[in-house]
Amino acid sequence: MRLAELSERSGVSTATIKYYLREGLLPQGERITATKAEYGEEHLRRLRLVRALIQVGRMPVATARQVLDAAEDESLSENTRMGAAVWALPHGPEPDDDDPGTALAREQADTLLERLEWTHCRQLGDTSPAYRMLVSGIATLDRLGYPHETDHLQLHARLAAELAVADLDLVETYAPQERIEAVVALTVLYEPVLLSLRRLAETEESHRRFDT
Repeated sequence: MRLAELSERSGVSTATIKYYLREGLLPQGERITATKAEYGEEHLRRLRLVRALIQVGRMPVATARQVLDAAEDESLSENTRMGAAVWALPHGPEPDDDDPGTALAREQADTLLERLEWTHCRQLGDTSPAYRMLVSGIATLDRLGYPHETDHLQLHARLAAELAVADLDLVETYAPQERIEAVVALTVLYEPVLLSLRRLAETEESHRRFDT
């Protein structure tokens, strides 16, 4: 396909495609003349992934380039390649190591993961952005005096585990070469859906309990 068709099928403007080409995020097309090139389905898949990383995932170009390099490294497992993409997404606040409560929050996070038998997550520890975000969240709950006991958090974790199964079942419906794009896009796009459903469920439950 020519550049115009690639733009139309991907939903990305020709100017943006040219920018991705200059930055090395998209491989060059096959030259047919000095000024024209043709692009194939592999360019379309790559462009959709770039769009998911930068436009949906809000990654800096340099970070997206690192993710793309990992995505194409066939010496890495599929899990590692998808994980590299998700880890590069924006996360919540980092733990404040100057706060005495952070050490206690980290111990509680470890206890929670051990009780859940999430061994892999426990081994990753601080290298995982999601783990650090959990530590920061627990520290904030403790500092402000809200419930954060392990038993309380474990209920939320069990529900999250069920969601994880549903999420990965959906990712597996995509072809292998499309799964990294899918896991990034679905992680970003489903988070506001999950938040809205939680708030709607709370609205419904509050109405049932308190509207007398």
